[in-house]
Amino acid sequence: MLFNSQVFVFCFLPLVLAGYYALARYKSWRQGFVVLASLVFYGWWDVRYLPLLAGLALGTWLIALAFGRWRRGWIPLAGVTLNLAALGVFKYADFLGGSLAGALWRPWHLVLPLGISFFVFQKISYLIDLRRGDRHIYRFLDFAMFVTFFPQLIAGPLVRHNEIIPQFAADPRRAEMWQNLSRGLVLFVIGVAKKVALADTLATLADPLFARAGHGVLNLAQAWTAAGAYTLQIYFDFSGYSDMAIGLGLMFGLTLPVNFDAPYRAISIRDFWRRWHITLSRFLRDYLYIPLGGSRCPPWRQTANLVATMLLGGLWHGASWTFVAWGGLHGLALAAEHGWNGRGLRLPPGLGRVLTLLFVLCGWVLFRAADFPTAGAILAAMAGGGGLGGGGAGGGGPEGVALANAWVLPVGAALALLGPTSQQVALVRLAPRPWLAVPAGLGLVFLLLMIGGRLQSAFIYFQF
Repeated sequence: MLFNSQVFVFCFLPLVLAGYYALARYKSWRQGFVVLASLVFYGWWDVRYLPLLAGLALGTWLIALAFGRWRRGWIPLAGVTLNLAALGVFKYADFLGGSLAGALWRPWHLVLPLGISFFVFQKISYLIDLRRGDRHIYRFLDFAMFVTFFPQLIAGPLVRHNEIIPQFAADPRRAEMWQNLSRGLVLFVIGVAKKVALADTLATLADPLFARAGHGVLNLAQAWTAAGAYTLQIYFDFSGYSDMAIGLGLMFGLTLPVNFDAPYRAISIRDFWRRWHITLSRFLRDYLYIPLGGSRCPPWRQTANLVATMLLGGLWHGASWTFVAWGGLHGLALAAEHGWNGRGLRLPPGLGRVLTLLFVLCGWVLFRAADFPTAGAILAAMAGGGGLGGGGAGGGGPEGVALANAWVLPVGAALALLGPTSQQVALVRLAPRPWLAVPAGLGLVFLLLMIGGRLQSAFIYFQF
């Protein structure tokens, strides 16, 4: 079920919250209840996903127990191999087989378990921490709740064990319970608004134009509309999910890490990756880039480390060469920036912000396009190759209907580039007050009515 679905808001969430707080005094019971609820949440999509999730969780925990007893360095590596093998088989088998064997490869057509990239990376970070000297061998319920906790199970944030497992010991019914519930609910509503009112509306502009580019020619206005709409769509879609996840976590008395910090205001590519999908960026930094040598090596080696890290980061997003190319472009940009900065050169902040946003926007075209020809067609049209045009989304059919939603472009841009972040609003600026319950409740009801009038749209990062 989707966070932004009526069954989740009206049925699943109230029942789970009620049960959780009813069992608040009994740690094992409340944890077992949340784990069971999380398995129901995950299995709601397709029960075929459950054996892999449960099996990898149990297998990883048993491997951690074995390491705690025998302290052999190869034991955590065996766990890493197990998790990577599962990811490789389910997500990349057909991609790699088709790339290497071409027409000789017979696709396996395996079901891709939702969120596999997220929960695999989560367990890998724990296993590597064990090998690096971390001594935390957790109870099974602690580890199972860490892995399966439903707010972050499908699309993050990528939470580390030492960030959340120590929080499980705290009584949810402590003094700040009502503040956690109220702030969490406000952040959840903000996330729903981002997804339903902004991201899904932006999709009505971006999707028809990207589809048209696959078999036709866009003009300048259409190409920039497509690129701009998707740039805002993916931000509000994914940051909206993260807001909902963090808000839900807070409603359970748990603090999840922030995943976005106004990324489109970045003044450099490096700054962008400190603000976009922050938990993935730090995973790639701590578990891939630094072990490769990081910046503690000659410039040519640092460049290779950056490009390799971002190539794998691109591949993590999906089994397609367009994702690999997107990651490689960001790796090259990061390497160029390091070289530029190494010579003591700096761009003025205003110019840096414009150039960074332009680079990111063009990169999203490659990320979103179904293939390289489609991406090339849109980028060429953005350079004027299809004529100037002037119809925006233009044309009849879906594109013409989408023109009614053109308001979302300036509104979305203003919020992304100028407005306060969700966390600033819900967790800092907006003090909990009884009267705020009325507008927050009305806002949620309005958004749920919007949901009821549309086909529900899954989050973009669910496919990764």
